[in-house]
Amino acid sequence: MAFFYISSSKLALLVLLCFTASYLLHCSAHSDHHGRHPHYASHNYRHALTKSILFFEGQRSGKLPPNQRVTWRRNSALSDGSALHVDLVGGYYDAGDNVKFGFPMAFTTTMLSWSVIEFGGVMKGELQNARQAVRWATDYLLKATAYPDTIFVQVGEAGSDHACWERPEDMDTPRSVFKIDKNTPGTEVAAETAAALSAASLVFRKSDPTYSKLLVRRAIRVFEFADKYRGSYSDGLKNIVCPFYCSYSGYQDELLWGAAWLHRATKNPFYLHYIQRNGQNLGADQSDNTFCWDNKHVGARILLSKAFIVQKLQSLHDFKSHADNYICSVIPWTPMSQAQYTPGGLLFTMSDSNMQYVTSTSFLLVTYAKYLTSAHMAVNCGGVLVTPKMLRNLAKKQVDYLLGDNPLKMSYMVGYGTRYPQRIHHRGSSLPSMVVHPTKIQCSSGFSMYNSQNPNPNILVGAVVGGPDQHDNFPDQRSDYEQSEPATYINAPLVGSLAYLAHSFGQL
Repeated sequence: MAFFYISSSKLALLVLLCFTASYLLHCSAHSDHHGRHPHYASHNYRHALTKSILFFEGQRSGKLPPNQRVTWRRNSALSDGSALHVDLVGGYYDAGDNVKFGFPMAFTTTMLSWSVIEFGGVMKGELQNARQAVRWATDYLLKATAYPDTIFVQVGEAGSDHACWERPEDMDTPRSVFKIDKNTPGTEVAAETAAALSAASLVFRKSDPTYSKLLVRRAIRVFEFADKYRGSYSDGLKNIVCPFYCSYSGYQDELLWGAAWLHRATKNPFYLHYIQRNGQNLGADQSDNTFCWDNKHVGARILLSKAFIVQKLQSLHDFKSHADNYICSVIPWTPMSQAQYTPGGLLFTMSDSNMQYVTSTSFLLVTYAKYLTSAHMAVNCGGVLVTPKMLRNLAKKQVDYLLGDNPLKMSYMVGYGTRYPQRIHHRGSSLPSMVVHPTKIQCSSGFSMYNSQNPNPNILVGAVVGGPDQHDNFPDQRSDYEQSEPATYINAPLVGSLAYLAHSFGQL
């Protein structure tokens, strides 16, 4: 990602937005919240699903396969890891730059896997593409965790990388490798990596059982390391990972999240006991209501609530209550609402990459609605009954806004609809491809394109950008990384929501 960080002032704003009961939206989400989906869809969710998965091919690092569909990309970073004599080729660039950040890459993998776990059964022809997108990440995470009690968590130096505007194929900035180990622990990224490997093991359980078993075995080992050697990677690697992907929420949420995924993947009672024994200490009952690459509390609550709602595990009853509290906090027409919405109806959490909160929240809404429906349950929000249909309706409104139902009639997914961002903050997309310009573009030479008003020459199909501001405005400027930069962790949960919507409207 480029120039992305959460400053102390923005963190304060995030906290304020999370805990202040702002009720800005009285109209669009409320007016038909009792209704069913209409019989027609205003969007082609199937096409959007295809594009949302295709985006990941544009973010690939390493040696590209023969069936690569984003053809303006070429091989890149083929010597990654050589600085420490290890193979770290592959994985994803997280956003518009050329660094491989392990923390958001692992979260992306977990959410892409969760999308497939919940909605892969209705993805039809896109299921194989979704699996391949997961595997591109897990193949890399297996390399990054190949040595016991060690995880390679970053390749590339963000400072020097951000000082250049160059294609990944031209990279000449240092590809330094950074790791966590017993002496420099990083519980957040280790536990998130365990979550990613566990979730992915469920994706491949039937289609590739051997690979699935490899993933879950590695997840068990990585989680043991995360739990045994506790410490924040933002402390040990502060100068490397901050301010780009500092962990502000601590590592307790990742331990709970990682244990929840291992419980789901292994059914081993050890992880259930771990959750029961440590849940409160790990913040299971915290009232925060954001879900993102940094904070997993909400996701863990929703995930664990399934074990109570569907599998009737009574010992996890409290997680249903905690999940309900989260749901009530984001539903705008309930007395417990704490969420802020733009005048056009978009959930607004913060100015930096706000669309990540929109896609992650929408996914949690449709997923929780699925769990509730299976048990004929609803949510009581201070005397207001919220049904699964209402949750799906709110999620649909968020996705529809993203796809173009907004005051600007702008699709925030590149390549979808007739009007979408033309100048996204993304190096590879904004510079001429190797096909057109095979000679090297030097580090600083690319800034002439960065500063240009010309549209990006390469369309990064499916990329979802940071999105509009709190007033529904979007300048479409390459320099505006807060609003114009795409990221893998924006797309990953959207894949699941789009699969659900495409199926529910008969498009799949």
